[in-house]
Amino acid sequence: MNTVNVVKPPEGTKSPVTAPTAIKAPSAAPSFASKSVPRHLARGVIGFGLIIGSIAMVPVAGPATLLAAPLALIAFRGCPTCWMVGLAQTISRGRLERQCVDGVCTLTKADPAAKAK
Repeated sequence: MNTVNVVKPPEGTKSPVTAPTAIKAPSAAPSFASKSVPRHLARGVIGFGLIIGSIAMVPVAGPATLLAAPLALIAFRGCPTCWMVGLAQTISRGRLERQCVDGVCTLTKADPAAKAK
């Protein structure tokens, strides 16, 4: 079994950050969020409805109904996991912010006064 021990550098020293392990700017991260939570939930209802409906209709209308399942990928903007990540992003938008200092990233509550400026 291989184990890796991660050691935080002593305070006052900077850890070297190489290009492959450098942290991307928050704006470079993909966003799966919607404009609002109700809009995102509506996309989820459509996506899950298409998947469930296409599987449930197979005994009635035959395997051709499975062609509706890929349309759910459009509603989800990817896979169901992408939709759930987007839901978390939509709910937390403007409430949390990521701060990275010396290779250590933390989530903190966003300061609404700082965003208003």
